[in-house]
Amino acid sequence: MIKVWTDADEAGLLDRFGARGSTFAYQTNTPPLRAVSVTMPVRLPSYNASFGLLPIFEMNLPEGVLRERLRLAFAKATGTFDDFDLLGIVGRSQVGRIRYTGAQEKLQESVPFQSIDEILEKRRGGDLFRYLLDKFASFSGISGVQPKILVRDEGTSVPLNKADHRLSQSYQGATHIVKFWERHEYPQLAANEFFCLKVAEQCGLEVPPCRLAEDALALVIDRFDLRSDGTYYGFEDFCVLNAKRTDQKYGGSYETSIMKRFTQFASTSQVGEGLERLFTLIVINCAIRNGDAHLKNFGIVYDDVQGEARLAPVYDLVTTSVYLPKDSMALTLNGSTNWPTTKELQRLGETRLGGSPTRIREILKRVVDAMETVTAQLRAYIRGHPDFEDVGNRMLAQWEQGMTTSLRP
Repeated sequence: MIKVWTDADEAGLLDRFGARGSTFAYQTNTPPLRAVSVTMPVRLPSYNASFGLLPIFEMNLPEGVLRERLRLAFAKATGTFDDFDLLGIVGRSQVGRIRYTGAQEKLQESVPFQSIDEILEKRRGGDLFRYLLDKFASFSGISGVQPKILVRDEGTSVPLNKADHRLSQSYQGATHIVKFWERHEYPQLAANEFFCLKVAEQCGLEVPPCRLAEDALALVIDRFDLRSDGTYYGFEDFCVLNAKRTDQKYGGSYETSIMKRFTQFASTSQVGEGLERLFTLIVINCAIRNGDAHLKNFGIVYDDVQGEARLAPVYDLVTTSVYLPKDSMALTLNGSTNWPTTKELQRLGETRLGGSPTRIREILKRVVDAMETVTAQLRAYIRGHPDFEDVGNRMLAQWEQGMTTSLRP
């Protein structure tokens, strides 16, 4: 049995249900503000899943390399290794406001200290990857197939250093996300993502501060869910909002599963601006040829579960077609996963955003201008980093094709 905490207070208990499912029940007298999700208000009856975990509890489970590392380390001790076991390992340190402990344990999310400057500057080759995985795997409640971990270096955290005062001077939670890449499968992935995020930033979208290691072996990103007082914003991805499991993250459309769903959960004051930002982000994904813009790569954030919900900052932007030349979109648009034409994106903006033809053309032009600006930065980086030349030139070719097909009249 696992105790579930929201905003550092006890909320309820999560347990196995049947042969392969799970069940969650709120504790008696749990206030509405302590609900675990905008999709699961406090109530007396339990919430049940016949298979696996409910989406909100599955949301931050590691995938890929990190999950396998944890399976190898803990399977012998647990006897099994399913999602329930994995949540019990990484539950104390998660993205967002939810934490997990044993049924009789107190909440304690202390994460080991790790100098961010060391990650950015020290050239340890493949040893850096293994060292950080060994040290931080069990503290990393963060989803994704790409290897990523949560680390703590409060001295370089932008939110914490902007604070006039902290809720706790002995803050021990994770402050940064560190992302790696598999050299042989996805070479130069960290640099790829760094420049894709720069496009979103150049478009005026909210992007967490991020830094690329000198040897491009890692990308370090400030947590966007961390408040200046050391507490956390609520965060929920669109798998949760669509009541889908992680293995269903490629099911749905940008029109309904993303844009329409956002209007159902965003606060009224946030819908207009949020929809325009969301449309812009979809356009960017098409133009940079990111075939992995699935349901888990969009999200909402909020101060409290009954308060205003807004679009989460941008994360996980990559030109995937560099590695998968025949890649297509992760979700459908107009019933197809083919990369859209300019006319199709124009129609999406006019119908789902409700923008005038002129306004939608302005947004497409803004993305073109942003990509052209970052293209100059990308070319300069290629000149100074010969190891990046092949991937960088393929990115430039994909971007030019994306702009020609999807953005320019």
